[in-house]
Amino acid sequence: MNEVELFAFPQTGQQVRTVLIDGEPWFVAADVCAVLGYAHTTSALRMLRSQEKGVRQMHTPGGLQDLTVINEPGLYRLIMRSNRPAAEAFQDWVTGVVLPQIRRTGSYAAPQFELPQSFADALELAARQARAIEAANARIGELEPSAQAWNVLASAHGDYSVREAAFILNRDPSISTGQKRLFAALRELRLIDGRDIPYAAHERHVTLRSRHFEHPRTGERKLSQQVRITADGLRYLHKKLGGSAPFESLIGDAA
Repeated sequence: MNEVELFAFPQTGQQVRTVLIDGEPWFVAADVCAVLGYAHTTSALRMLRSQEKGVRQMHTPGGLQDLTVINEPGLYRLIMRSNRPAAEAFQDWVTGVVLPQIRRTGSYAAPQFELPQSFADALELAARQARAIEAANARIGELEPSAQAWNVLASAHGDYSVREAAFILNRDPSISTGQKRLFAALRELRLIDGRDIPYAAHERHVTLRSRHFEHPRTGERKLSQQVRITADGLRYLHKKLGGSAPFESLIGDAA
C-alpha cells in the first residue's frame, strides 16, 4: 500500500489526500470534490472516464477504507467544470506547487536530508543521490498524463475556450496562467480589444463563437459570444508566453 500524502489548499485550508500509484499522482475524489464545490462526489465522478478514476485502500481515522481516487487528467476535468471561484486558484496551486514537488521528490512533503557519518557513508550517499536524480529525471516524462486525455478539450471546431487554453498552457513548466490572466495576456498582446473582440490581424489565432441560452429567471432567449483560441493561437500564445516544453507534448493530437 502506497504512502498517503496529506496537504492543505492554502486559500481555504481544506485538506486533500494524494498517493503515488505506479509513479503517477492520484487524488482522493471526495477531497477534490469538496474543494471544488461538488455536493455529490458520485455524480461528479460520472463525468470522468473509467481510466481517470479507481479505488485504493487507505488508512483513515476509522481504519482501512476503500477510497475512490482520480488521476491528473480526471482532476483537471473536474476543475474545468467547477463553478466555484476558487477552482482557478486551486488549479494554479496544484500545477504550480504540488505537482512539481511530487515530480522532483516523489511526494509533496519536503525531502529528508541525511548526514553521512564517515567518508564511506558520504560516497554511498552521493551515489544514491546521483541514481535518484537520474531516476527522477526519467520519471518526469512518465508522469505526464496521456495526450488522449486532452483531446476532449478541443471542440468540433478545433478551438478552445480561454479557460481550456489556460489549462493546456499550464502544463508547460515555464508558464503559469489562469483564465483571468490569459484574458489579460490576450489584451496585452493585442489579440483582442477591451470589449473582447478579436483584432483582424489575429483572426487565425482568436475567434468568437455565438450561442443561445435561456435566461434562468425570465426564460427569455439570449445570445452570447465566447472568445475561442484556435490551435494556431494556442501555439502562438505558447511561444509568446515563454513556453519551454515541446508544444506537441502539451496537447498531443489535439493540435
